[in-house]
Amino acid sequence: MSRQYPAVTIFGVPTDVGAGTRGASMGPEALRVAGLAEALAARGIDVVDRGDLDGPRNPWRGPVDGYRHLDEVVAWNRAVLEAASGVLGEGRMPVLLGGDHCLAIGSIAAVANHCRANGKKLRILWLDAHTDFNTQDITPSGNIHGMPVTCLCGIGPEELTGLGGHVPAIQPSQIRQIGIRSVDQEEKRLVKQHALDIYDMRYIDEVGMKRTMEKALEGVDEDTHLHVSFDVDILDPSIAPGTGTTVPGGVNYREAQLIMEMIADSGRLGSLDIVEVNPALDRRNRTAKLAVDLVESLFGKSTLMRD
Repeated sequence: MSRQYPAVTIFGVPTDVGAGTRGASMGPEALRVAGLAEALAARGIDVVDRGDLDGPRNPWRGPVDGYRHLDEVVAWNRAVLEAASGVLGEGRMPVLLGGDHCLAIGSIAAVANHCRANGKKLRILWLDAHTDFNTQDITPSGNIHGMPVTCLCGIGPEELTGLGGHVPAIQPSQIRQIGIRSVDQEEKRLVKQHALDIYDMRYIDEVGMKRTMEKALEGVDEDTHLHVSFDVDILDPSIAPGTGTTVPGGVNYREAQLIMEMIADSGRLGSLDIVEVNPALDRRNRTAKLAVDLVESLFGKSTLMRD
């Protein structure tokens, strides 16, 4: 089956200001070394790599009023918002190479604005071990990479909730979270209160990945822009050790391939984040190589030609 994908623009965001472990700032280069652009180009996709965005260094300080590095997180996310908005305005697909997962605030705010301006429905697939629905009141660390979903849903500091000019940037009903297996105690109450649609590892174990993805993609149609926010810690640490917040019992290789293949089958992929690759914790760039392999499947690579 032949699918048409829009032209892709890659940009790197080399920062770990939202994380509690250093090293995700090297993620963009690790993904480039693993051959991401070349792999997509080999599939016949028009790919441009715009290089890395600029932003403040990581000051590596403790939290202030419940947030670590808020000013720096805001600065990086403004840069992401501007870059992703520009790519979408050119009719191309933005692919963000992170960097930690706080960067999804700017990325998804840009996509949400794009969908509102063009009358498109937005569906977000949040592939992650964590719900990232903490707040300054309940966070155990102050790390903002644990808060992007709350900020996008309008809960958090004004500098982040209002980043794209529309508060909230998204509704909880627009997001589906897959692979979840680590949620802080108070965070559990909050995600239940806001009725997030979460497919945790127990659900996946009980019904299988095929049914999980059918549910997560239910209602996606030709009027839907599908955004995938791919945190590599969704994967089991045995296959993806190079990330800062590993949690045992994650998605295995075949399950991960099925996630990507079924997203590809939908034909609705419109934007992508690849985040939390940390080569400082990896072995021979194994995690970045696996991420590239999975992204190839997201762009249509499969074992056989299928109808």
